[in-house]
Amino acid sequence: MTNIHVKYTISEPASKLRETNGVYRQRQILNKIMLALSMAALLFGLFWLAWIIFTLLVKGGSALSLALFTEITPPPGQAGGLLNAIVGSLAMVTVGTLIGTPVGILAGTYLAEYGQRGWLAPATRFLNDVLLSAPSIVVGLFIYAIYVYQVGHYSGWAGSFALAILVIPVVVRTTDSMLMLVPNGLREACFALGCPKWRMIVMVSYRAARSGIITGVLLAVARVSGETAPLLFTALSNQFMSWNMNAPLANLPVVIFQFAASPFKDWNTLAWAGATLITLAVLMLNVIARNMFRKH
Repeated sequence: MTNIHVKYTISEPASKLRETNGVYRQRQILNKIMLALSMAALLFGLFWLAWIIFTLLVKGGSALSLALFTEITPPPGQAGGLLNAIVGSLAMVTVGTLIGTPVGILAGTYLAEYGQRGWLAPATRFLNDVLLSAPSIVVGLFIYAIYVYQVGHYSGWAGSFALAILVIPVVVRTTDSMLMLVPNGLREACFALGCPKWRMIVMVSYRAARSGIITGVLLAVARVSGETAPLLFTALSNQFMSWNMNAPLANLPVVIFQFAASPFKDWNTLAWAGATLITLAVLMLNVIARNMFRKH
């Protein structure tokens, strides 16, 4: 009986060790499989991204010249550029951002600072998420129904309003998220010093979340810069140089859409150049936003 007991006490740790080693090897194998699948998915996504950028640079890079930025869109068979479309896009994106950013920041501030209780804040977050994922063409149809149809003509203002609606949910989400990350200890310290809540938000919360809020604004600008569908129903386009926001206004997305579908080779080349220009601008904005977020 003593020998049997001794054998049992010696063999039991060995069996547990073998079982532990088996489980460890299984986890190692599973980890390697998941790592390989993750790397394959990463390479798959990067392959298509690199292919798109390479195609744009090959087909549109040759058309990136000084004339592209100094001449207006030409009639078929003549040389020209995209000056009027670039100016129109910059004008509408700027106005849309100026309209949508304050609304988004104030709404995000309410959700993070005042909406801890009640049903309004959760409902607003839900509706904001719905608007964030809504197709942009729905926004264009909405502005067409409530503004373009009422005034009887397309305009740069209508395009700016459509872009502003697309800016708002992005800024609301980032502002809400960044303000929620501000430690409550900072707020309590301000309250302990007798600081009113509005001053605490302006002097403490906004400063602590400044880089994240700016990042959200830049991402919103990057999103709306290439939107075509809402501008088809609001700003339409203009073949000539125009600064009148109360009239149809040329813009890069619609010009690219029209020129790419045309049978004229010179227009197709300008469409590739415009697509390359928008892609590089959006890529630059995203890089700037990511670097700002990383530094802070």
